[in-house]
Amino acid sequence: MRKIIVAIALALVTFMTALTLSAQRFEPIDQLVVFGDSLSDTGTVFRATNGAYPPNPPYFQGRYSNGRVWVEYLADRLSLSTSQIDNHAYGGATSSSYSNGLVPGLLRQVQSFTQTHSSVNSTALYVVWAGANDYLQGVNDATTPVKNVIEAIASLSNAGAKRVLVANLPNLGQLPATRNTANSASLVALTQSHNQGLRRSLKVLGQQQPDLEIAVLDANALYQEAITHPAEFGFTNVTNACVSSSRACDQPQQFLFWDGIHPTTAAHQILGEQAFAAIAEHLPSNAGVLHTKL
Repeated sequence: MRKIIVAIALALVTFMTALTLSAQRFEPIDQLVVFGDSLSDTGTVFRATNGAYPPNPPYFQGRYSNGRVWVEYLADRLSLSTSQIDNHAYGGATSSSYSNGLVPGLLRQVQSFTQTHSSVNSTALYVVWAGANDYLQGVNDATTPVKNVIEAIASLSNAGAKRVLVANLPNLGQLPATRNTANSASLVALTQSHNQGLRRSLKVLGQQQPDLEIAVLDANALYQEAITHPAEFGFTNVTNACVSSSRACDQPQQFLFWDGIHPTTAAHQILGEQAFAAIAEHLPSNAGVLHTKL
């Protein structure tokens, strides 16, 4: 009889624990916490330079584009307000732990965040996208940038983060600023190496930290699809920059690229939609509790 009672008690404990974990996993995303570079910056550098950079106009209110950027469109899809976006991304940031003037690298951004938060919001979605500036600024091996991105994610997880969205890199050798340069071929190879290394490393991290839910935004595939089939995305120009010498083209919504490196807000909106789809697909425990529907 005693064994039966003990068995029942253990079963109840297991059941209640499972219910608690299930309830935690199905809590809706209630905040975006963003780390990265100019692709995700919503005005951090603009405020740090007292509105001097990026210049407005032609850039839009501190964004490196002609309108809002992808994390803002993603927040719309999650029904999150501006106050629910905690953005630490800096234009010009690399993946490193160093600061270049006013600009802290990805690891420094995460370190500053975890040091100032004794506990982090476990129902937030933590966004990590960096690495492009490492290669554009001369890094010629993908090992360290990939390691830095993984270390940033692991640090967030160790601090209590449960949900992470990480993006890979678009083809850095096929940007308007790089396509016809001597570095184009090497940047193509570095992009491929980075994305392959990131994919392998994320798989290992997932095995090491099974409680961490990771969604991947395949920006590389999305850019390539837009370049190959522009009309399907509403674009007529996927090779040139819309803005040149502070003068913008007449129909920026038809351009993939705003300047030599950064996408237009039309492209950012597509990235935001794809990010939302990735969350629904790769964070299945959250798919039923997103604030909006696909």
